[in-house]
Amino acid sequence: MSNNNQNNRTIKELKQQLYKEVELKSQIIVHGIKVNPTIFKHLELGEKVQEQIHGLFEMDHKEHAGVAFPCSFTSPSGINYSFTWDPDSDITIDYVENQYILYDRGEEKFPITFTERPKYYKLLTSDQVEMSHVASFNPTKTVGVAYSNECALKDKGLDCLFCNANATKNTYADIENIKWKNPKQIAETVKAAYELDGGLHVNITGGFIPERREVDYYIDVAEAIQEELGQKDFNGTAVIGAPEDLSVIDKYKEAGYRTLAIQIEIWDKNIFKTICPGKEKECGGWQHWVDALEYAVKVFGFGKVRTGFVAGIEPKEKTLEGVEYLAKRGILSLTNAWNPNPGSKLEGHRTPSPEWHFDLAKKTYAIFKQVGFTYEQYFDVSPSADFLVHDLYRIDEERLPIY
Repeated sequence: MSNNNQNNRTIKELKQQLYKEVELKSQIIVHGIKVNPTIFKHLELGEKVQEQIHGLFEMDHKEHAGVAFPCSFTSPSGINYSFTWDPDSDITIDYVENQYILYDRGEEKFPITFTERPKYYKLLTSDQVEMSHVASFNPTKTVGVAYSNECALKDKGLDCLFCNANATKNTYADIENIKWKNPKQIAETVKAAYELDGGLHVNITGGFIPERREVDYYIDVAEAIQEELGQKDFNGTAVIGAPEDLSVIDKYKEAGYRTLAIQIEIWDKNIFKTICPGKEKECGGWQHWVDALEYAVKVFGFGKVRTGFVAGIEPKEKTLEGVEYLAKRGILSLTNAWNPNPGSKLEGHRTPSPEWHFDLAKKTYAIFKQVGFTYEQYFDVSPSADFLVHDLYRIDEERLPIY
């Protein structure tokens, strides 16, 4: 057998191994990880290892106010995992001979490395706010800003049923000192994340606020970041609600955002009305959200607009119908698993199986490839680049460190 044939066989076998690992990752996303928090006494959590900070959502399956957990970890292959705590999971972590090992129903899988704390997490803004509480950092070099940690839809009883932003604020805001972020704080933190930790993209989001206030605020943030960095293009995504006047979308492009996100959440029109009552009643309804996405592509361009689906609430075929419809019009979709978050109105419900979600990721990826979306485009529109579809890109295009 020639060396080329041998190498091709080795790469093929490696890719099959990595696909299996992504299947395991899907299990972890759905089922979480069971640990006794005392196991992390061996980590310098919040000093050398990055800790969870609840800027907008609680993604663990149980609340744990006052108990610190790590943010994420990496496998030997280089695949990133968010740490999601679930005291009822069959997936566990143990500390053995000075290293942490991941187990699935008692079977050892591989040693893991928890994410190092970003350098900028040690810094304060000029008005003495901890930068770690202004913007989070993902190992894929994305910076996440949640400028607001509450949603105004609660005042009218119109919260999206899957959302726990307001519940998270009630549980963690005082304990973790999470507050509204002003443009200068955001700009200083983004600059520090870019310069000290190699940040490549910033995603700016928050709870629902009145439209006029939203666009003015995002423009102020963009101007502050541009001034702080000394450059116009800062690779930013603005996550907004569908504006009543679609021409408002032009202002985000003019302000300097490279990409735009408008989260439709549900593709089935009738399920949308039930699950997202505020988006239905306050923002023109399902069709207006679709119209806003299609208009945004005209402004930002092919592959520079995204939406998100809370995958698992509606039938898979309906979500894929939305993914394909939007992809053909230049719009990328996030389809990671719905987590029935604690504090949401759907707490206690179940998301579909890991196999269901892995299949959805594979079919989403196939649609993206068929349309011609690149990894770079998906990176630029995403809040972080560790979704299952990102992993499939990295495996197929041999972008992981193991290659």
